[in-house]
Amino acid sequence: MAQVGSISRSAAPRHGVAADGPVRVLRSLVGALALLLALIGFIGTAIRDPRPHDIPVGIVGPPAAARQISAALGSAAPGAFQLTSYDSEAAARKALDSRSVDGVLLLGGGPPRVIVAGAAGDGSTGVITAVFTNAFKAQGATTVTVETMHPFAGGDPHGRILFFVVVAVLISSLVAQAALGVGREARWGPRLLVAGGFGALAGLAGMGSAAWIAGGYGSGFWPAVGLVALASTATGTVVAGSIRLLGAAGLALAALVVVLIDLVSSGGPVGSQLLPIAGWLPGCRRASCTTASAAPCTSKGQAWTGRWRCSRAGCWAGSCSCSWVNWSRGVRLRRPRPGGRPSNLA
Repeated sequence: MAQVGSISRSAAPRHGVAADGPVRVLRSLVGALALLLALIGFIGTAIRDPRPHDIPVGIVGPPAAARQISAALGSAAPGAFQLTSYDSEAAARKALDSRSVDGVLLLGGGPPRVIVAGAAGDGSTGVITAVFTNAFKAQGATTVTVETMHPFAGGDPHGRILFFVVVAVLISSLVAQAALGVGREARWGPRLLVAGGFGALAGLAGMGSAAWIAGGYGSGFWPAVGLVALASTATGTVVAGSIRLLGAAGLALAALVVVLIDLVSSGGPVGSQLLPIAGWLPGCRRASCTTASAAPCTSKGQAWTGRWRCSRAGCWAGSCSCSWVNWSRGVRLRRPRPGGRPSNLA
């Protein structure tokens, strides 16, 4: 009889697993299909009809000439540029250094000149150069001088290697947290240790590989390592908090928001100023990780600046991650166990 009882106990779980098989298959199919549609929806919507919008440009010159070019642009390309007047060329160049503008127009005192920041991205600099060159020629200018400041390093002239460093770091930071499990088997200590430890490794390995491929980034290498490490740590802590709160659903939510939406809204190598979806998430546009990592990596190691902007963006990301960790930890602490006592998390 004991043997029969043993057989019946072992047969029951097998029946349960077999009955659960179709549910698991259906869940996998639905989840994969939802991810497919999300990818196509976000990326397809973003690149379907790229148009320039809100590109910041400074103008230096006589007020009458500035008003004339502003009116011409307002009718030819409405909403494409945000124009700001400056009293001198030095003030405009300082604004370009601080990333307040992506380009500068110099009017009066000879042929018109256009100054662009190469590391702002091919999208915005290409639009600025083409639109203003054509506008000046339409007004009778025979020569338009274009000057490029803060170009990328010679081995990565378009900054695409840096973009894919950011993509790889975000995805691998998420995978590092997922590898610890999506249940309660990994407590806060291991998760935060992995987030910080992998962040340091990701900064060194990611930028080291990029520098090896591009032939170096000059003195801007180490600031970029710090920024990439900070981005990885911030991503890891947010993913950890999501998993602790919602389990597998939290991992999926973090992948959607932290990786997919952020990457698409940043514009990638194209630039957020050409993607309509970036307008939905204005916080992800100018402070994107790709832009921040590019700042120290312009040619000759110029710390294209906003070092202060990058530092503020880094502090904002770090403080948001800490707040998310504390909030999710508090929610889990207040959640009662089946026995009625609050959880005691390590």
